[in-house]
Amino acid sequence: MINVNNLGMHFGQQVLFEDVTFQLNKGNRYGLVGANGSGKSTLLRILSGETQAESGDISYPSSIKFGVLNQDHFSFDNTAILDVVLMGKPLLWDALQKKKKLIEAGDLTEEGGEQLAELEMAIGDQGGYNAESDASMMLAGLGIETNKQRDLLNTLSGGYKLRVLLAQCLFSEPDFLLLDEPTNHLDLMSIIWLESYLCDFKGTCLIISHDQAFLDHICTHVVDIDFETIKIYTGNYLEFLEAKALDALQKEKEIAQQEKKKEDLQQFITRFKAKATKARQANSKAKQLDKMEDIVIKRSSHVAPKFAFDIIRPSGKMVYEANGLSKSFGDLTVLKDISFKMERGEKLAVIGVNGIGKSTLLKILARQIEPSSGEVTVGHEVQPGYCPQDHHELIKEGSTPYEWLYSFSPGETIGTIRGLLGRVLIQGDDIKKATESLSGGESARLIFSRIMLQKPNLLLLDEPTNHMDIESLEALSDALQSYKGSIICVSHDRSFIERFATSILELRHDGHDLFKGTYQEFLQFKGIDYFDRSVQSLDKRKQVSKKDDTLQNKERRELSKKVSRLGKQITKQELNIASLEQRIEEADTRLGDTAIYLEKNKKKLEEELASKKSLEEKLESALAEWELMIQEKEKLESTLAS
Repeated sequence: MINVNNLGMHFGQQVLFEDVTFQLNKGNRYGLVGANGSGKSTLLRILSGETQAESGDISYPSSIKFGVLNQDHFSFDNTAILDVVLMGKPLLWDALQKKKKLIEAGDLTEEGGEQLAELEMAIGDQGGYNAESDASMMLAGLGIETNKQRDLLNTLSGGYKLRVLLAQCLFSEPDFLLLDEPTNHLDLMSIIWLESYLCDFKGTCLIISHDQAFLDHICTHVVDIDFETIKIYTGNYLEFLEAKALDALQKEKEIAQQEKKKEDLQQFITRFKAKATKARQANSKAKQLDKMEDIVIKRSSHVAPKFAFDIIRPSGKMVYEANGLSKSFGDLTVLKDISFKMERGEKLAVIGVNGIGKSTLLKILARQIEPSSGEVTVGHEVQPGYCPQDHHELIKEGSTPYEWLYSFSPGETIGTIRGLLGRVLIQGDDIKKATESLSGGESARLIFSRIMLQKPNLLLLDEPTNHMDIESLEALSDALQSYKGSIICVSHDRSFIERFATSILELRHDGHDLFKGTYQEFLQFKGIDYFDRSVQSLDKRKQVSKKDDTLQNKERRELSKKVSRLGKQITKQELNIASLEQRIEEADTRLGDTAIYLEKNKKKLEEELASKKSLEEKLESALAEWELMIQEKEKLESTLAS
């Protein structure tokens, strides 16, 4: 158990959190959520001891072992990938290296033999005889094939290097796992593997992630940083959203009740303060009113950027025509014979299993790399704006957000540049901080400020939702939906793709298809969901017989009818609930009249109170029925979708 008492932290003039007390219990898996800049990473660093809090204290078990994802892969560049993972257990690694030196030295002396025996015992105590197979399985689960695991780390791309460091962290077998956005560089199958691993993990986890499906699958609790405080909710992410919405509603009710009470007191004071017989009561009410403290709601850290992508001019009708595109890196063929046409206004999602070449295709279209064979014909007046998966490809170190953005349009006014940065929530002193110190969310939003500045008519987006908080993701989805230009996007976020995609380019090992329609329509036509986390092998298609297909269509129609009927019942019940709430509000108004409390109106008061109680019971019952209907409808919709 970890106890946090009266913790406080500021960032400049901004209060991240103050005077917070909570505990993290063994065996629980906590998702750490909050807006970009709310203090999530800061809290992780405080708990790991990397950063000192401004106030408060933390008590740990004396023998606790932390597992923190190492971000410095450069120090391991010339080390074999498997060895990097084995280094996660320093005592084991040290014993293995000493054993290796003794054996390589040859002809063991008696003293050397004793040393070797001691090392063998140490290796056995550290689980060393299964270590290589365990480490290899972790790497394979994270998408690094067995035949690559003896290569040096520097043979991998930045994203895959971070997978190796994640494996190193997990291999260390910590008591308390602290992970900051571990899914950002993982494909769907690796995310599924990580979910399974974490659900079996016996220690405690505290994980920052903006992947809602990931949090839904792993969380037993959610730690929410908002309103300058920290609160822990029980349940997964969806349950957290419901509980937080209920909290907000309850707070609003408390404020409304307090305001009503103040109003009643003030009316009493105004009415009776001049009457000698009531002066004492009026003074008492005035003192009561003075003592009432306002319920203060502190500012929320959830602020959405204002994305809006305009175009200077439309492109020609044809945007891209790709013919026979192939790309190889050495002996590895990533893309093979890809051909498709894209027209103006089309919003294309590129989907497929891991390693199929989605990002490579985007880089070819963005002129970042050249194809090994084939060609791309670019349409008339096509002006692309590119957002790479690795933001460092565009944002170089040694600059500031203001300098970086200004460099793309030096003729613009200071006000225009500052205004664009403000719209993506880079404000105040943040516009002058070093680009290398930007968070993932800040660097993503900075790239989109450049796109807003340049107004391209084609957007090439490679995993644009990585690092983005919920508010930024929603704002980006809305902006892409209303964008008048063309889009080609790679994303592992199904709900994001569903918001705006009008066409689907499916890449497979045995070919590719361009489907004109939404992802839901693609799903119904193709019968395979590339975003379904329960699928164990996305590149193995199920062969469904005509008979089975007919049966599925019949079942789908029946389910659709049930969903439709439930929808009508839900609407009817919502009208009933609204009516009951209105009648309760009217009863409150009547009960707010002080005249009803006079002795002569005693019977009327009793009737009103009984009527209100009856209405409240009916409302409670109606809400319960409504909730059951909603759950049943969601269950049927989930079955229908699958």
